[in-house]
Amino acid sequence: MPVDPRQLATPSGVAAVLRHLGLSPRKALGQNFLVDRNIVAKILDAAQLAPEDTVLEIGPGLGVLTWELARRARSVVAVELDAGLVRWLRALFAGQPNVRLVHGDALTVDLAGLLAAHPPGPGGSAKVLANLPYYITSPLLMRLLEEGLPISLAVVMVQKEVARRLLARPGTKDYGALSVAVQLRTHAEIVAPVPPGVFFPPPEVESAVVRLTLRPLPEEVEDAAFFSAVVRAAFAQRRKTLRNALQSGAGLWDKDAVPAALAEAGIDGGRRGETLSVAEFVRLSAALRRFRIEPEKSNDR
Repeated sequence: MPVDPRQLATPSGVAAVLRHLGLSPRKALGQNFLVDRNIVAKILDAAQLAPEDTVLEIGPGLGVLTWELARRARSVVAVELDAGLVRWLRALFAGQPNVRLVHGDALTVDLAGLLAAHPPGPGGSAKVLANLPYYITSPLLMRLLEEGLPISLAVVMVQKEVARRLLARPGTKDYGALSVAVQLRTHAEIVAPVPPGVFFPPPEVESAVVRLTLRPLPEEVEDAAFFSAVVRAAFAQRRKTLRNALQSGAGLWDKDAVPAALAEAGIDGGRRGETLSVAEFVRLSAALRRFRIEPEKSNDR
């Protein structure tokens, strides 16, 4: 089916392609196709692309953004779960040597391996662009952050309520483990609100484009996985005091040493986890590491 890429950003164009493919938007996969070129332009501007960049695109859909990325970046690696869309994309980009299409789940595919196989050029960097369905937003963002992928920036389309969580401040109802993880590793900012009408079909909720600019971990965070475990334990039972939550936590530290660790970090154990700032979590994690329980070594021969 011959297609003008500009038509991929219109409701009629998307409907025509889906009819041609014999496909319908799959609600189970959160498929809502972007059909507004103004929002496409805002996403591209937010990505601050350079000619030597590599872009990891998660959820390319029908390729409306992929077209523009291929014109601007050195390499585009697009990961799509829907087999029908993958067939369409492979046909659409058959003549684009800088576009690699991967049929797989972004939660399990080897993202580090894909980036290693398509490194940026001199002066470039690796960036992530993603239109995230609600059900994978938190786990995928946590994966991108906790695996230490060599990326400089991510621009993600998320539900508005998720955007609020990413930027939430301590003591608010939206503040949680995801807020801490994102704010520890990135500078997060909302680039643009996105109304339902710019998608086909329109979702029932509002969305937002969020830019996450990566930054190095603080020196005090010597073990990112341990830090994450401390944060998860603090938020696991929000009604508990911090002292009690940590004492019934992950089994990675001596629970009897929790009061000493809290005192060392200068944190009142009677507070609740959602009141701690990112900086306080950094201090608390560093203090608890002194009381870490090392896993027993296997005696198997």
